[in-house]
Amino acid sequence: MRDDPRETLTESYRSAAHLNGLRAEQLQKENQKLLRQLFLIQTSLSWRVTLPLRAVRALTFGRLLSGRPVSELPERFRRLWGREGLSGIRKTVTHRVRRLKRLHGDRRKVLPQASGDTGALHPYRATPECGTARLKPQVLIIAELSLRQCAKYRVWQKRDFLKTLGWSVQVVDWRDIAEAQSALQLCTHVIFYRVPGFDDVMTLVQEAHRLGLAPRWEVDDLIFDEGEYRQNGNIDTLPAAERDLLLSGVALFRRCMLACGRGIASTAALAGAMREAGLTDVAVLENALDAQTLGIAEALPAPVPSDRIWVSYGSGTNTHDADFRQAEAGLLAAMDEEPRLCLRVIGQLQLSSAFSRFGDRVERLTELTYPEYLKALSQTDIAIAPLEKTLFNDCKSNIKFLEAAIVRVAAICSPCAAFLTVLRDGKNGLLAADTVAWRNGFLALARDGDYRKRLAEAAYEDVMARYAPEAMAQTQARTLFGLPPRQESEGLRVLMANVYFAPRSFGGATIVAEEMGRRLVRKGAQVSVMTSRPPAVDIPDGDVRYDVDGMMVFAAVLPDGLDGVGHLDNPAMASRFADVLEACQPDVVHVHAAQGLGTGILRICQERGIPYVLTLHDAWWLCERQFMVKADGRYCFQTTIDPAVCQACVPGVRYLADRAVVMRQALAGAALLISPSQAHRELYLANGIAPERIVVNRNGFCWPKRARRPRIPGMPLRFGFVGGTEAVKGYGLLKEAMQSLSRNDWELVVVDNKLNLGFQSIFPEDWTVRGTLRVVPAYTQAGLDDFYDQIDVLLFPSQWKESYGLTVREALARDVWVITTSPGGQSEDVVDGVNGTWLPLDGKPQTLVQAVSALLDAPERFEGYVNPCKERLATYDMQAEELYGFLKQAAGQSSGRGAGL
Repeated sequence: MRDDPRETLTESYRSAAHLNGLRAEQLQKENQKLLRQLFLIQTSLSWRVTLPLRAVRALTFGRLLSGRPVSELPERFRRLWGREGLSGIRKTVTHRVRRLKRLHGDRRKVLPQASGDTGALHPYRATPECGTARLKPQVLIIAELSLRQCAKYRVWQKRDFLKTLGWSVQVVDWRDIAEAQSALQLCTHVIFYRVPGFDDVMTLVQEAHRLGLAPRWEVDDLIFDEGEYRQNGNIDTLPAAERDLLLSGVALFRRCMLACGRGIASTAALAGAMREAGLTDVAVLENALDAQTLGIAEALPAPVPSDRIWVSYGSGTNTHDADFRQAEAGLLAAMDEEPRLCLRVIGQLQLSSAFSRFGDRVERLTELTYPEYLKALSQTDIAIAPLEKTLFNDCKSNIKFLEAAIVRVAAICSPCAAFLTVLRDGKNGLLAADTVAWRNGFLALARDGDYRKRLAEAAYEDVMARYAPEAMAQTQARTLFGLPPRQESEGLRVLMANVYFAPRSFGGATIVAEEMGRRLVRKGAQVSVMTSRPPAVDIPDGDVRYDVDGMMVFAAVLPDGLDGVGHLDNPAMASRFADVLEACQPDVVHVHAAQGLGTGILRICQERGIPYVLTLHDAWWLCERQFMVKADGRYCFQTTIDPAVCQACVPGVRYLADRAVVMRQALAGAALLISPSQAHRELYLANGIAPERIVVNRNGFCWPKRARRPRIPGMPLRFGFVGGTEAVKGYGLLKEAMQSLSRNDWELVVVDNKLNLGFQSIFPEDWTVRGTLRVVPAYTQAGLDDFYDQIDVLLFPSQWKESYGLTVREALARDVWVITTSPGGQSEDVVDGVNGTWLPLDGKPQTLVQAVSALLDAPERFEGYVNPCKERLATYDMQAEELYGFLKQAAGQSSGRGAGL
């Protein structure tokens, strides 16, 4: 049956989009790295010391340090002097200095510093209550993958064994630090295979401990003990530079091993050496057979009959010369005595010139693939595995015996520890400890074909019984890892998504998401959260898992400077979300503010069949301008969105039509849409949402924990503003209005919400007012009562129809009068003239001046004032109770979603 051309084309487009997304992601990462390096250069001591030299050099070329021509300065100075005089010059210089400080603060204070006494990698914490038991059982192997044969036996075999037992397994190259960092957050067990202890790797080990993963360090060679390593005679055969390179890694391997604290070894002798080095918990998981090896062996042709008896020696690297010498004298003697004996060397080996006398009885094969190697081995009669008697070799595995057995070739081996676990001398193979034993073994096998065959068949049976994949999975792998535990369903499993989350509690939607999450936890729900974090110098650029009040939070890096498309559709974040979704296995996904996370996370939900609920905190789902405020700061006043009007509002943006398609699909795929107010619901109804698909779930807030402190009679009337410097919140309008007041019997408390992020955005000296102006940092939820005790009137001159208005409700609950624009969700609990004042959405400062002046003329109304309409207000508990019902309803829906848009 031929493929549907339309499906094939769609798949091609999807793959091309994914490739372009990966390319864009890589370019973004490179850009962030360059910016970080530039920042480190510009904040270095040498950069500061050479500042005068660079300034002089720039001036010699007629330019400022900024690159602008010096010739522009006089004209710019005259314009500024003529417009604002000396104060304007002072302000311009001050703003330049502030901007430099802000840029410095932005980068220095991306995240709080870890406290010195905890030894933590970063301030995020993980607790047993939100530990790995809530994640899908998964083993992560952070591994050295460049050594193909080592990876075959220690990584890919283990992956297959674990998958046979039902485990999910992820393998990451240890050099990909960011990917390993992200993978750590989602696994329940982690193994560091043959990983050296470089500083960035040690950061990963420390992170594994923070997450309570009890990491294991795994190895299949004695590469962590320099003294024993040097006992290996093969080391002496290497060039000095190569030998020094090998030995220099020993300390790094040991460092990582000891930092992990637990180990996995390929042999019992190696496990003993690891314990001797300082580990108390070391498990043994042997090298074994896998489906690839068995498949190759089964497909091999029958050996070609020959008069000669071929002895094969396989050498994967150039470090086995000393090993081969253990059998060399015995082999030479046997070949002299038995003319049918021949030698086939497969791989790299410095062969003694003594073998030259045998002419074509000695054959060299190099550059073979693994299937070619097994084929060459199968066409021989005797396989040998000589090893020098050292602890280093005792720690090696018996893989040469296994390979010979699986292609039914009799083997002679040195009596090292690993061979003794399976080889029974004279029963399924031969042991040779000296020259005489090697000679006798070669001659016995060369002269008795039936004996060779009996040993080979017995070896095959023994090896298959012990080392076949199914046997290894059910014995050794199961003993070490057990079966993956079943995830018991304890309550509703909810995965929330919000672009910000504690400790980056920024914006009303974030506060609502946090409070709802806490209350859902109290109701018995298992709540996980997908959010973002900025890049940070001290944390690898991967995800971070941490806990907030019983919620398991996953924060993925969201680089600065995303454009409109990046906020709308972010393939990298969608990929991270898919991994989190798989790990958490939620019953329902609840999305709050998705800007930056992107709508791709919703398509992931649809592909996986996981219902999702959208809380529509703003108009982002309908309008490119999130708050429907035009470039001039005025509200759009559209009700039914007209794409032609939008295109004129944001000229040059070519993706609005595609944006509309993506957003409609996202809304249509939701199991339920939630609006925080009736006014906001009506906006979405006007834009095609069926009434039965969107409900109101009024936002709650933190009610007062104590009585309000009484206002002192006769004191100036106190106003408060919490909206930040954004024009949409009315900051510019507020500033102009308060500066125009000709009286001084008032105080204005302005919250600078950027102070908690490490920089200042509101400067009192920029204001020219007659009253008293105070700028304070943003308050926490615990500080609400203290803040509102400082004011009598909340100013809320928002320039759009807000979806809700959290601070309005906080103020009303604390007997604070509210001056707010109307209509919109912000004014639904304000009764004009009773507990607040309505302002039209006209963008005129004079309108606010009139409302403020009216209150200043009657300050006595605030002596003992109590809001008479508080019983109308919602609470977080009420909101959470209703939300829990909506989420359970969505989780129970199995069909019919997406209809009615």
